[in-house]
Amino acid sequence: MKLKWKKGDTVIYPQHGACIVMNIKRMKAFGKTSDYLILRTVINEMTLSIPVEQISTVGVRPPVSSSELQDLVSVLAKADPRVPANWSRRFKNHQEKLKSGDVYQVAEVVRNLAARDRDSALSAAEKTMYDRARVNLISEIQPALKCTTEEAEAYLDKALEKGVLKPAKSAAKSTAKSALKSTAAKPAKAAAKKK
Repeated sequence: MKLKWKKGDTVIYPQHGACIVMNIKRMKAFGKTSDYLILRTVINEMTLSIPVEQISTVGVRPPVSSSELQDLVSVLAKADPRVPANWSRRFKNHQEKLKSGDVYQVAEVVRNLAARDRDSALSAAEKTMYDRARVNLISEIQPALKCTTEEAEAYLDKALEKGVLKPAKSAAKSTAKSALKSTAAKPAKAAAKKK
């Protein structure tokens, strides 16, 4: 099998997010000698060894390109995603999307859980899933934009603010405005009573 990656390239491993190709090494394991792709995860800096013949099976792929980022933003910016109301069905659905390793499905998980977190607190399991999905997505956005982790996170948050997080922000502003109005109205009423 001809490898399309070389040392120093960034690849995506669905379970671990972005990884750097460290080496391609011939190793013996389980009584069999094979070529292995040696990866270091960007998050947590773990080293992974994957037999070359299993690369497509485990879903290792190139990261999203800069030209595909707009499609990613479109997924993240969708305002009202339809998600199963049943917790176990929703959780299983999100797990399958994350396992697929498809960047757009990971983006759907991030968007759906961001919307759920906006409307009601996430369960501990969903919170862990949300955090992991966000980190994986940020680690993929970063090489596409050639930017820092913080800039990639800001890019992700800005995309979410176009859709699922927009209502929460405008609701917060209207709550703040009504609070200001009622505060401003109280002294006016008090002044009117004194007269």
